[in-house]
Amino acid sequence: MKTRRISMGVALCVVFGALVWGDAEGSWLDKINIFKKDSGENAEVAEGAPSTGEIGDAFKEALRMGTESVVGRLGTVDGFNGDPAIHIPLPTELQAVKAVLDKADMGHLTDDLELKLNRAAEAATPKAKTLFFDAIAQMTFEDVKAIYEGPDNSATLYFQEKMTPSLKKEMEPVVEETLSQVGAIRAYDQVMDQYTSMPYVPDVKADLTDYALDKGIDGIFHYIAMEEAAIRKDPMKQTTALLKKVFGE
Repeated sequence: MKTRRISMGVALCVVFGALVWGDAEGSWLDKINIFKKDSGENAEVAEGAPSTGEIGDAFKEALRMGTESVVGRLGTVDGFNGDPAIHIPLPTELQAVKAVLDKADMGHLTDDLELKLNRAAEAATPKAKTLFFDAIAQMTFEDVKAIYEGPDNSATLYFQEKMTPSLKKEMEPVVEETLSQVGAIRAYDQVMDQYTSMPYVPDVKADLTDYALDKGIDGIFHYIAMEEAAIRKDPMKQTTALLKKVFGE
């Protein structure tokens, strides 16, 4: 059995593997044995079982560890640019521009712009960590159970619903500033100056900030979703005392 994954890391393997899908012998609630098997309305907590507080804390601990792993990976040089799965291409609107400039041996201009879009996403990604941590801290035990009872991608859906607006709000100024700092705006202007100097070309416009922002957020959730799919096949070993107590066999 593997002990590490490149993407989300051990932590999310623990939480999604143990919480969301359960196993062949029973559900998550059965596995951690919160209540005695003969429990009824007046159920008592099973001897030695983790408390609901510990269960919630373990869930949050695992999510924090996983979030830190993802943000740390994507928020570095080539975190986006060097990863084919989430590399940010030129906006669709600029593909025609690229085709025109390629024919004029000026394709390096659009290549440079594409690189700078990826650099902006890489620079903005670390902002996501605090937002994820805040959302995790606000989770209730009912949220944990809702993820368990939901569809296979319920964890990804939970974060997308809770966090996408705040991610956009917090990351937008960073993306906008970084696009300027890394020269993306200047590169865009150079591209468009050369393009519009060509005869008989249609007008083209692209919002670089919104585009890089949306693609950056897509990249973050891409790895959460990918890890959910992988964990169903290969749950990992627990790594901390609390996680072992709550999710251990």
